[in-house]
Amino acid sequence: MYEAFDLAHRLGRQAEAVCRHYLSSGRRQGTYWQVGDVRNTPGRSMFVRLMDSPKGPAGKWTDAATGEHGDLLDVIRQSCCLVEFVDVVAEARRFLSLPHPEPEPASKKSASTPAPSDSAEAARRLFTMSQPISGTLAEIYLGRRAITTFSGTAALRYHPRCYYRPDAHSPTEIRPALVAAVTDLAGHQTGAHRTWLAPDGSDKAAVETPRRAMGDLLGHGVRFGTASEVLAVGEGIETVLSPRQVLPRMPMLAALSAAHLAAILFPPALRRLYVLRDRDPAGDGARDSLVARAASHGIEAISLTPVEGDFNDDLRGHGVDALRAGLMGQLYPEDVRRFIEG
Repeated sequence: MYEAFDLAHRLGRQAEAVCRHYLSSGRRQGTYWQVGDVRNTPGRSMFVRLMDSPKGPAGKWTDAATGEHGDLLDVIRQSCCLVEFVDVVAEARRFLSLPHPEPEPASKKSASTPAPSDSAEAARRLFTMSQPISGTLAEIYLGRRAITTFSGTAALRYHPRCYYRPDAHSPTEIRPALVAAVTDLAGHQTGAHRTWLAPDGSDKAAVETPRRAMGDLLGHGVRFGTASEVLAVGEGIETVLSPRQVLPRMPMLAALSAAHLAAILFPPALRRLYVLRDRDPAGDGARDSLVARAASHGIEAISLTPVEGDFNDDLRGHGVDALRAGLMGQLYPEDVRRFIEG
């Protein structure tokens, strides 16, 4: 038992190196490694913590799609298809014997020291340096998606010169971006999401990955309004902002991906959860997982289904009045009166 604990601890000190070796189908996202599952399937539903935090030690992982969790010994066992624990130990020792640089001890930083580019601190600095979206390319971008009402959207800002780097071997570019603050249940910023924009704001930037997140994302999201007993949640920012065009007083949260949607944390007073569906397999899987988790907490979960692929498609294709009518038919009558009428 002690040997397993010691090996897991030593692997945790090199968590990112372990992930790069055994979970090579994934990639780093902020303070987590994201991959499809513990067997190294491509995807985004499994998260491995890369550094110690109040939530737990480095190396702990959770698969938001299945509820599985474990440590880096489990990663080695399943990714290598090992059965006997003695073989897992041997493989872990072999890995630890390889030349991997140990993390340097944290040193006290001065106020001018740059924060690590994927850290929560860097996310907070980026958001602080950004400006309100009114009159910017971000407003134009959202307007082209029929999103024109911005009440309760202080979580959104605009940065005219946001760094973009295609990959680790490419030079840094400067592009305009819509910047969204990712916050926890207490309202503390833990991360940021960037959507790089075309030079005229007409669309996303013509790059391979125009959307990226940074910081601590798991369980958190981009919040519009303060949730109490009712909350609506969805994947993307535009998906969530579209129903807010007709439900401006309903608190909503954008989880930023299907995997993150399945893993959101529930406000303590929450009693009814509306899940804004995306019509795709990943969206359906996230919805089913989230509904099951909500039920286990005594929270009633109700799916809101778009006519098209998502609610922004509905808003752009059918207009505000049709979207309002479609939502009214799916909400509780008391929520219609509270959030739509008057």
